[in-house]
Amino acid sequence: MTQWDTATLRQMDFDHYLHPFSDMQDLKQVGTRIIVKGEGCYIWDSEGNKILDSMSGMSCVNMGYSQPALIDAANAQFAQLPFYTSFFKTATLPAIELATLLAEIAPAGYERVFFTNSGSEANDTMIRMVRRYWDIMGKPNKKTIITRWNAYHGSTIAAASMSGMVSMHDKGWIPIPGIVHIDQPYQLEHGLPGESETDFALRAASWLEDKIKAIGPDNIAAFVGEPAQMAGGAVIPPPGYWQKIQEICRRYDILLVSDDVICSFGRLGKWFGFQHPRIDIQPDLVVVAKAMTNAYFPLAGVILSQGVGDVLVNQGGTFNHGFTYTGHPVAAAVGMATIRLMQQTNILETLESTTIPYFNQAFKQLSDHPLIDHAETLGMMAGFVLYQDKAKKIHFPDPQKIAVMCQQLCYQHGVVMRPAGTRMACAPPLIINEAQIDEMIVKIRHALDATLKAANL
Repeated sequence: MTQWDTATLRQMDFDHYLHPFSDMQDLKQVGTRIIVKGEGCYIWDSEGNKILDSMSGMSCVNMGYSQPALIDAANAQFAQLPFYTSFFKTATLPAIELATLLAEIAPAGYERVFFTNSGSEANDTMIRMVRRYWDIMGKPNKKTIITRWNAYHGSTIAAASMSGMVSMHDKGWIPIPGIVHIDQPYQLEHGLPGESETDFALRAASWLEDKIKAIGPDNIAAFVGEPAQMAGGAVIPPPGYWQKIQEICRRYDILLVSDDVICSFGRLGKWFGFQHPRIDIQPDLVVVAKAMTNAYFPLAGVILSQGVGDVLVNQGGTFNHGFTYTGHPVAAAVGMATIRLMQQTNILETLESTTIPYFNQAFKQLSDHPLIDHAETLGMMAGFVLYQDKAKKIHFPDPQKIAVMCQQLCYQHGVVMRPAGTRMACAPPLIINEAQIDEMIVKIRHALDATLKAANL
């Protein structure tokens, strides 16, 4: 391997590599952080800095870096059959086995999966599936998809349209027609003075019913939501919200879709995010990706409930949709190895009994810092709000600027967090231990102290 110095790599990066969600001029000024190694819960950059990856990459390296079982699975499949298509009435053994394994770990009634390469592609696929479903059911007008503001569902044209982040909508003529949004269940932003959490949950869910009535239930195909909104800043819904959302969807004959791209495979302590007691729904379709292969190989998919799957398979004829790499055998092999590793290590049991309670208790201790409030967790997802004046709940004039500065200071203090407006979020690897959680909290606190100083408060 060619040995490059960091300055040369940064120049090569700027000259040739367009980054996602980046201002390239700003990136050039700051300098790209070049990651060269990962092991367990840690990453190393090209300057030798060891960093605790409290974001699990992009909330996806749930079982940590450099897992031998996953590397071996990929190598073995590369040697035997590195690729073959799922077109032309063919299939490969790993794709069949992974589809079967997903049906085994899913709750009863979720038997079929359509594989894609990314969560964005999976959400595009989901749109085509729900619209095709209603065509078959003799209700072709049911095409509109309802999602939420500040949600993130991907960055292809259709997925970015579903995403409720306005900054994604001012470029590329999106959202496309047939996508509408309602407000997110974020009480700090939308709660009324003195309103209880229960009352807010019911009122937030009522926004869906209001939108349904405005558009007409005969025109609506599905409601799509993340169990908890990670990219939005770890926005955690109040208890009762999701159950009311499900009741509304059932009453108006609208499909319910759980975008589990981040929340599945242990992130909320269960195989799937919709199984968490605070969510506790039975969606008609489930979108998965990211941690299905521990992010070692691109793979995503849409898992279908029996009701939707049977209609598409038994009555739908040819579903003219797919990708060259649908069910890629190496990706599927790594996916199987990831799930088997989770089973063999009893990671879900450890999360429930030990890791999640300790993480929750440790993270909430950050609430005593003068810069933050509302430090909260759900499973292995967490976030807090940055305030200029915590006592008066006054935000910074440019909250995103402060959040990005806090993110950079986190890196400098050896830990990773994600900025999102007024919020900072993290989602550490599921394999993190108590000592590493303590280390994470100490490093975040040091970064907050540095942010406080830099903000001249």
